[in-house]
Amino acid sequence: MTESDGVFDVDARPSGVERVVNVRLSTKHGDFLAIGYRDLVRGDEQMALVYGDVTGEEALTRLHSECLTGDAFGSRHCECGDQLSAALKAIVAEGRGILVYLRGHEGRGIGLLAKLQAMKLQAEGLDTVEANLALGLPADARDYKVAADVLHNLKVRSVRLLSNNPQKRDALLRHGVRVSEQVPLLMTPHKENLPYLLTKRDRMDHYLPHLEAVIQRT
Repeated sequence: MTESDGVFDVDARPSGVERVVNVRLSTKHGDFLAIGYRDLVRGDEQMALVYGDVTGEEALTRLHSECLTGDAFGSRHCECGDQLSAALKAIVAEGRGILVYLRGHEGRGIGLLAKLQAMKLQAEGLDTVEANLALGLPADARDYKVAADVLHNLKVRSVRLLSNNPQKRDALLRHGVRVSEQVPLLMTPHKENLPYLLTKRDRMDHYLPHLEAVIQRT
């Protein structure tokens, strides 16, 4: 995927986050520095997992939206839990990188209860975009400014972005973080999440080229 350049002056940007705590966090993937932040705009508590020296250019970076059902419970409705594990593994294999875990992004920003209501509508035949809209909510309400603020705090000037979502790339550029490369994070789909992934590809412009082979086999 191609390089995109952003124009920025880190020092001129007021920060929307406060760094509260640093602590070593040992995980099954490796040992990270967990950095806790307070979002000064929304009040959310945010966390970045940092591996190695990430200052400067081209740190491998994942902006991971909170997903309780996928991340904690292993829901097969989405691919979030698989992507979380794969991103942490990729960062460790790279030797340096960041995962920004974004609280307040549950259900693409609509909240846990609304997400569960949307999942019920999907079980009744709506796709993931239609379900949000049927509830009177945006298809995607996420804001990535806080992620950019965290990266600025970490003295990161450019990233290799682990994502299939062009909106994340565009948001980082808008908030002054250059994206030198967008690195796909493609998970093997299964029958429970294939309709969801197809909707993300067809209606939300996510880069999911591997789905064609799955469709041809079904």
